[in-house]
Amino acid sequence: MSDKKITSVILLSKKILSEYDLCDYCLGRMFAKKLNLKSYSWLGKKIHKKLRIQNKKCHICKNIFEKLPFYIEKMSDVSSEYQYRSFLIGTKIKPSFLDRDDQIRSQFKLKGIDGIKTNITKELTKLFSRKTKRAPSIREPDITLTIDFKSESCEINSKSVYLSGRYTKTIRGISQKQKPCSNCLGKGCVTCGKHGMTEFDSVEGLMSKYFFDKFGALQAKITWIGGEDSSSLVMGKGRPFFARLVNPKKRKLVLPKTINLDKIKIYALKQIPKIPFGPIPFQSSVKLDIETEHPITHDSIVKLDDLVGTIAIYEKSGKRSEKKIYSVKYTVTSPNSFIVEMRIDGGIPLKHFVNGENVFPNVSDLISNKCMLTQFDFEQIQTH
Repeated sequence: MSDKKITSVILLSKKILSEYDLCDYCLGRMFAKKLNLKSYSWLGKKIHKKLRIQNKKCHICKNIFEKLPFYIEKMSDVSSEYQYRSFLIGTKIKPSFLDRDDQIRSQFKLKGIDGIKTNITKELTKLFSRKTKRAPSIREPDITLTIDFKSESCEINSKSVYLSGRYTKTIRGISQKQKPCSNCLGKGCVTCGKHGMTEFDSVEGLMSKYFFDKFGALQAKITWIGGEDSSSLVMGKGRPFFARLVNPKKRKLVLPKTINLDKIKIYALKQIPKIPFGPIPFQSSVKLDIETEHPITHDSIVKLDDLVGTIAIYEKSGKRSEKKIYSVKYTVTSPNSFIVEMRIDGGIPLKHFVNGENVFPNVSDLISNKCMLTQFDFEQIQTH
């Protein structure tokens, strides 16, 4: 560090301090980079001492750095129930702080220095890391703390936890999806405790309730691999699903291999880095209970054999979906009813496949008899 640089800093500091009171942090910030120093407060203290000038109340920050311990305690309290290894701090300060800072930097032509907001955030980060023994992280921190200096409040948000698993449903009368809170329509409000739902009587509801209790999550966003009716059973190894847990308090948990939630069971639940992007191909082995408008004839029912190896095409609203049919077995159970067991690529609406709406080929057209799907169960679901 050259004597010339030091002299210029002292002279400019004297000029600034003749017009404005500045604290050690704000004064040191003006020149630390020029002198290749990291500690703003240390440099500011040295300059004040050299010039024999005592700061009364900082013109820029109003001595806000003296209040940082108060906010560190508030951050510690807010984060005490969260599991985390890394954190990020954000700050909201009054616009007047920024205006005063910009005005002095402009007036004295101070360029390439940190702003007051950056300085405050850096200092909070250093103090919080020292207190909690956790590491700051800009990229994907476990928690993000936002300090609002105007309202003297602290908000916390944690990084989502992602899960994959399978579920079986052996009791009829349970919907797959949960009705959202009538007050907020699923967004989260005081009425539903920010969960987006007030009842937990569906597959989604039962899962979500478990995730809320186990992980302390605020919401659960579930991605389904296919769907079923409330009257359908899901058997075999179960239906695969993914879940994103919003703002969880717990991150690292030992999960049981089987989770019995009374009406459904969850298997092989585990944490994953991310939910896969885009549609996931899968095959379903299904059992269809079908009723017909007219009595079934042998010559018509055997035409179902023609479905094996064909491509079922579903068209709606200009979109086209093609799914292969791999196997078909059928059993006539009464003059106007029969059962079909088949393996098919997932994604074709089974009711439409049976009644013929927007699907070709379909059961009704093939046997020349108007058909209605009364019930369907999933015996096995396999992803590719």
